[in-house]
Amino acid sequence: MATTANQLPPAVTLLNGQQSMMATSNGQEQQQQQEKEQEQQVVISKSTSPKPGAMPSLKLIKMGSVSQKEKRVYKIVLTGGPCGGKTTGQSRLCTFFENLGWKVFRVPETATVLLSGGVKFSDLTEKEAYKFQENLIRTMVQIENTYFELGNSSTRNCLIICDRGVMDASAYISKDKWEKMMAGNKWNPVEMRDNRYNQILHLVSAANGAEDFYSTEDHACRSEGVDLARELDYKSAAAWVGHPYFDVIDNSTNFEAKMNRMIESVCQKLGIDIGDRLQATSRKLKYLVAALPADSEFPPFQDFEVVHHYLQSAGPKVQARLRKRGQKNHWSYIHTQRRPNVHGQTRIEVKTQLTHRDYMNLLAQRDDAHFTIYKKRRCFLINNQYFQLDIYKEPGHPRCKGLVLLETYSSLTGDALKNCMPKFLNIVKEVTGDPDYSMFNLSLKEDWSISKKFCRTATHGKQDQQPPLPPKQYHPYDENSD
Repeated sequence: MATTANQLPPAVTLLNGQQSMMATSNGQEQQQQQEKEQEQQVVISKSTSPKPGAMPSLKLIKMGSVSQKEKRVYKIVLTGGPCGGKTTGQSRLCTFFENLGWKVFRVPETATVLLSGGVKFSDLTEKEAYKFQENLIRTMVQIENTYFELGNSSTRNCLIICDRGVMDASAYISKDKWEKMMAGNKWNPVEMRDNRYNQILHLVSAANGAEDFYSTEDHACRSEGVDLARELDYKSAAAWVGHPYFDVIDNSTNFEAKMNRMIESVCQKLGIDIGDRLQATSRKLKYLVAALPADSEFPPFQDFEVVHHYLQSAGPKVQARLRKRGQKNHWSYIHTQRRPNVHGQTRIEVKTQLTHRDYMNLLAQRDDAHFTIYKKRRCFLINNQYFQLDIYKEPGHPRCKGLVLLETYSSLTGDALKNCMPKFLNIVKEVTGDPDYSMFNLSLKEDWSISKKFCRTATHGKQDQQPPLPPKQYHPYDENSD
């Protein structure tokens, strides 16, 4: 017999493979089950003290079957306005990763499933529309959980592609009603947005930048005109602002290159060596900002508290750090390990989501040569470009006092890049690759002039013209400040 919204069992949970978003009636049983799942995903030896920087689950991806310690389950969301390439993107990602030996699951779009059953929003009352959106999210959660559990039990590396995610529903409901729904279900954005999925890929609608190719003919549930499609595209992007790994794939290239940029973005986050199979286009850009304008000058934004700890490294060419990131006392935890010059790549960076317990265990490996870095991170979207503004906070080294850095990823150059930058910010200069603005260097306790750990790079444009510096202990170049 079908279950109504009021009869939904409390065990319908927003699982992310590590934590639950909705409490069950039997909290003790759920906690025991979670701890069992956590131990299966992030294994930390308790019989001996861990070696500095050691993370058994952070090995590079191999083809075919892998052990539970090595196995990766990577959950991504493909979102965006109508006619953005989500269907084709799913197919391309599936083919690419299956060729690497991964198991790929594709989670269908819940809204399409429900709307194809005869539901029309225009026929619903305000109360019915609210309840429909609430039930849509619950249905989506249960469908996704089914695939997430299959991924956890698979013996192979597993990619799970979600056609939209739970935050997309907020684009179709007012802010007041969304907050009411969140409170009524005891949901919070850190769990729904940040911890549930590893990466968000927003494929910009053809209605925004490729209008000649916009069409509604190939989708039974699509009827939006160009103007409405453009509006929905912006709203769906705004719904995910704040996720730590949110990539906007715009229409600045042809469609084939757009698909390659999408695959490239996933491979970069996973640390997969793709060689020359895909043309590298997107790069990280960093800018020094003079002072913060008033909050009213910003587009809609999300603020987070961020804490970074550098860990003792297993060698001079390895860098490991922890990141704690949250809102309103809800936190996500990430371990990042960086190894340069692996299989011919300039660097390999592997990120692993942690539980609070594993995060606390790894804090014992903190490197006393570094200050803890405290920031307020402001995330916002403007001109189809996603930005992170890092505002350094005390306590910290005096060199970080008042420091504000803007970061983004883009394949644009020249005037095209200049035109999409936020005009309301007073940008002093670009500091991409400048060692003076590397978070690794900024956190060092020693004076840079005498420190053997100071990371000098040759990636910053102005440095290329300067005399070579004395040889120093090598560290990976300017890292992503995840």
